[in-house]
Amino acid sequence: MANNVSKIVDDVIQSRRSIRAFRPDPVSQDAIQQILEVASRAVSAGNMQPWRVYVLTGASLKRVVDAVCQAFDTEPEKHTSEYEYLPKKNFEPYLSRRRKIGLAMYSLLGIERGDAERMRLQHRRNFEFFGASVGLIFTMDRKLPAACFMDQGAFWQNIMIAAKARGLDTCMQTIWSDYCRIVTRELNLGEDEMMLGGMAMGYADQDAPINTLLPERVPVSEFATFVQK
Repeated sequence: MANNVSKIVDDVIQSRRSIRAFRPDPVSQDAIQQILEVASRAVSAGNMQPWRVYVLTGASLKRVVDAVCQAFDTEPEKHTSEYEYLPKKNFEPYLSRRRKIGLAMYSLLGIERGDAERMRLQHRRNFEFFGASVGLIFTMDRKLPAACFMDQGAFWQNIMIAAKARGLDTCMQTIWSDYCRIVTRELNLGEDEMMLGGMAMGYADQDAPINTLLPERVPVSEFATFVQK
């Protein structure tokens, strides 16, 4: 019994990946509710449960997407995240890993190096939630300490795994935080709410080449140290 359960859990975790092309098929509110309910069992310091989620579908999804895409098209230089989610100066081994996944992704999309306009349009797809029928926006109270970001990560991962177990796919998108001012305005977020990012959720387009992308993972020996003495 235990072996069967562990295999099921392992299979769901290992089959999860970031999907960047979705079908427009709607996801029921009941399914989203179940996913969030399960995900809320994530660990958090002092059981503070610091997460807050805005579920966008239909008209609300279109409104937010349109507003952010307009800002992206007309004034991208005016927008930035409240926090640094990628290093300002790349260094190894992270630089090589980012380059490798970037080259693999653009190769699958048929975008050649130097094709700035096609790269820009693909970048823009982030702010369309890659065509997913559900967009999630995550916030937390800005008065909370930075350690609560770890709790957020556990919650987000639970959402992605619970969604995958129900035949849905996701793409975590911290890049949405670049347009926090637009999202804050469109969703009427409180002054104390810090916008952390977004997540696309829905049914993967199985015919899209980009969805065959399977990023490598380094072996355990590269990130784990077993201390025995």
